[in-house]
Amino acid sequence: MSPELSSEVRLEGVGKRYGEIWAVRDVTLTVLPGEFFTLLGPSGCGKTTLLRMIAGFARPGAGRILVDGEPIDAVPPWKRDVGLVFQHYALWPHLTVYENVAFGLRERRLPRAEIAEKVSAALSQVGLEGFEARRPSQLSGGQQQRVALARTLAVQPRLLLLDEPLSNLDAQLRAQMRVELARLQRDLAITTIYVTHDQSEALALSNRVAVLQSGSVVQEGTPEDIYRRPRSRFAAEFVGAANLLPVQVVELRETGVLVDAVGGARLPVPADPARWRTGARALLCLRPEALRIEEAALGRETGFFATVVSRVFEGDRHIYEVKVGEGTLLRVELPALGEGRIFRLGDRVRVEFSAESAVLLPES
Repeated sequence: MSPELSSEVRLEGVGKRYGEIWAVRDVTLTVLPGEFFTLLGPSGCGKTTLLRMIAGFARPGAGRILVDGEPIDAVPPWKRDVGLVFQHYALWPHLTVYENVAFGLRERRLPRAEIAEKVSAALSQVGLEGFEARRPSQLSGGQQQRVALARTLAVQPRLLLLDEPLSNLDAQLRAQMRVELARLQRDLAITTIYVTHDQSEALALSNRVAVLQSGSVVQEGTPEDIYRRPRSRFAAEFVGAANLLPVQVVELRETGVLVDAVGGARLPVPADPARWRTGARALLCLRPEALRIEEAALGRETGFFATVVSRVFEGDRHIYEVKVGEGTLLRVELPALGEGRIFRLGDRVRVEFSAESAVLLPES
């Protein structure tokens, strides 16, 4: 599939209510042709309901969905030309791999030779040549997932919808399939909407990500934007590890604000001064890998003092937990390569960071 054949999806004020509960509320998004777009959020946030509405298995209670500028809310699922890969694959256990992949093509009453050609091409795309005669019970979880993907690709849909397709795989296979899925989507240039609760998948695979909370989009942007510049406490904590340090704004400056933190530290932070007032309470978001620790006596006159309370070695990194003030705990991740100092429990240290890596968030 070439980029010019890929479709654009637009959601305009889409909502879905079950009884008195809004599963999805006022969602407006645009997914560009050929884009890998991820709906990210915890269980119950509305991401699968959104996917089901795009696929046609649920009707919006508010708003509308357009594909290439045409409303599709009244179009039945089988006429939408959309491919959906489920979390549990939904393979026919009594059919061979070939028969599973050919199923949708036979439903379309294509000639036998054309079916054989399309099945062969789809299995080649997912690396399952030679598996045609096997049944699902003879395949690994990763192979079953590939069959489900091949079955969807065989009918050449204009949209590919993926509902947590890697969640049933073990960690190593999930990482491998993540790479394969990214390669396949890039090669096909098919517009893809991916649902997951796994922030690592979202960051690794996506061109853009929409973070959902309680049925609403709380932030949308590139993976880098979502991770480095979260706009809320929820986004900061859900997308990666985040230290949230309570602070108080004490001075507004042209290029940012000055805050007081626990332990008596006074820290400059880049922020729009128009959004803050003196005396406001806030949270300073500090990613663990953006922090450094030095011996208290050797550190520069920046950052703040802390005490090491734990250390874990994970091969490529040391993960420290340090206590600031009377009980605020911060996570610090340092690379294990080189001859850097290893700190012990009880060591007094100074925690340092570059101001550009810090984000000031509303307290609530």
